[in-house]
Amino acid sequence: MRILEKISSFFGKYMAIIVLVVAAFSLFLPERAMWVQTSWINYLLMVVMFGMGLTLKPEDFRLVFTRPKDIIIGCAAQFTIMPLLAFALGKVFGLETALLAGVILVGTCPGGTSSNVITYLSGGDVALSVGMTSVNTLLAPFLTPAITYLLLRTNVRVDVASMFLSIIKVVIIPILLGFIINKFLGKYTRSIVKILPMVSVIAICLIVDAVVSHNAEKILTTGAVVFAVVILHNLLGYACGFGLGRLLKMDTPKTKALSVEIGMQNSGLATSLAGTAFPDLAMATVPGAIFSVWHNISGAILANIFNRMEKH
Repeated sequence: MRILEKISSFFGKYMAIIVLVVAAFSLFLPERAMWVQTSWINYLLMVVMFGMGLTLKPEDFRLVFTRPKDIIIGCAAQFTIMPLLAFALGKVFGLETALLAGVILVGTCPGGTSSNVITYLSGGDVALSVGMTSVNTLLAPFLTPAITYLLLRTNVRVDVASMFLSIIKVVIIPILLGFIINKFLGKYTRSIVKILPMVSVIAICLIVDAVVSHNAEKILTTGAVVFAVVILHNLLGYACGFGLGRLLKMDTPKTKALSVEIGMQNSGLATSLAGTAFPDLAMATVPGAIFSVWHNISGAILANIFNRMEKH
C-alpha cells in the first residue's frame, strides 16, 4: 500500500506535466491513442466525482452555515464571472458557433477538484475551496443549463433537460455515493483516499486522451484563436477572483482560494456535456479539451507564484 501511496503522491505532484505529455501524444499521434473511446468519458468523470465524494465530510458542508458570506461570494462569482468572460471573449475573437458554445459551456460549469489541490499547493484556504467546489457542484444541475441557455439561445439550440439529467447522473450521484460511503465506512476509506490522486490523474488523462485524439485534426485546424481564448479565459478568471478578494478585503488565504476556484473549471464535465447539449456541434468539445490541459499547467505555475506571497 505504501508503494501505491508514493506513486499516488508522484502523480499528484507532477499532474500538470503528465497531462501535458498525454495531450501532446494524443494530438500528434492520435492513431495510437484512439483506443480510449469518447463513450468512456462519462464513466471516467464519474470515477473522479466518486473520488471527490470519498474526501468529503459533514464538516465541509458546515462551512456553508458557519461562513455563509464567503461561500455566497464564491458561488456568485463562479457563475457570473466565468460565463460572462467566456461570452465576451467568444464575441471579441469572433468564434464560430460551435466553438463559442464550447467556451461558454466551460464557463458555466462549476470548479473542479483540481482547484482544491491547487489551493492546497498555493497555501490558500482549503476548507473554503472545498466548500465552494461542493456547493457550486450541487448548484450546477440548475445553473449550468440555465446560464448556458441564456447566453446561447440566440445562437444555438441548448438541450437544457439533457444537460440537467447528465449532471445529476455524472456528477451528483457519484459524489453522494462517495460521501455516504465515507460517512458510514470512514475507517475503510481513509486508506483508499491516499491513492485517489493517482486514480484521478489517470482518469483525467484518459478523458484528455479520448477527447484530444478523436478531435486532433479539428484542434489543429482551429488555429491559434481558440487556444488564445481558452488561455485568456483561464488567466482572466484567476485575475478577477484575486481582484475580487482584494476588493472585498479578504485575507490572503481566502483570496488565493477564490482566485483558483474561479479560474479553474470542471472542463472534463464541459467536454462530457458538449456531446449531450450540442449533439450537432462536434467542435463544441474542443475548448473543454484544451482547457483540461491548460488549467493544470497554469494552476501549477500559479501555485508557485502564490507560495511566495505573504499569508496575511
